[in-house]
Amino acid sequence: MKNILLASTSTVYGSSYLEYLLAELQLHFKNCNTLLFIPYARPGGITHDEYTAKVALAFAKINIAVKGIHEFENPVEAIQNAEGIFTGGGNTFVLVSQLYKNQLMEVIAQKLKSGTPYLGTSAGSNIAGLTIQTTNDMPIVYPPSFQSLGMIPFNLNPHYIDTDGTANHMGETREDRIKEFHEFNSIPVLGLREGSWLDIKGDSIVLKGNLKARLFRQNQQAEELESGTDLRFVK
Repeated sequence: MKNILLASTSTVYGSSYLEYLLAELQLHFKNCNTLLFIPYARPGGITHDEYTAKVALAFAKINIAVKGIHEFENPVEAIQNAEGIFTGGGNTFVLVSQLYKNQLMEVIAQKLKSGTPYLGTSAGSNIAGLTIQTTNDMPIVYPPSFQSLGMIPFNLNPHYIDTDGTANHMGETREDRIKEFHEFNSIPVLGLREGSWLDIKGDSIVLKGNLKARLFRQNQQAEELESGTDLRFVK
């Protein structure tokens, strides 16, 4: 039975790292003493050690220890033995490249299918979809595949930003980019706004947080989904 939280972001405006999710995470990881952190996405060029230390400070507030996967000699065994897993944000292409390099994609998928609690934020949420083709990140490295964990039957677009009709910017909007994706692909895409997350328990995929999410499907009008909606109908 899957037990997964996929958040648009780790940090909302005006709060510290993971602060807005801590109460939810305390319940989500209630049976975990130690959390395995995957820092491969490396936001802002920080080291794996620095990123892991940042995560450890946040989880210390709910009495959970954190250890980075890079600290283990065998990353496959680290995943297999993990009580809980957190994959942080950064660049999705870098993250996926490292997961494939270390032969972890299928290992993580099987681990999550067994019910191990998982948290993803930003890039760490992107990899839970069918592919990473709807990430906002620049392809600064070339992974061997765009296929990801497939824990949900659609793709995500974290940090989704609505079109500002008053702005002077004339470039493509986030909605434009997703429509471009649907010119060539039929996979549904959920635009996940900041402060929102998906709570996945078994087959249910419930939208949580204070904001709606925007669902895009090929050849259909985009649809606004209320918090509390179960997205298992999205195929």
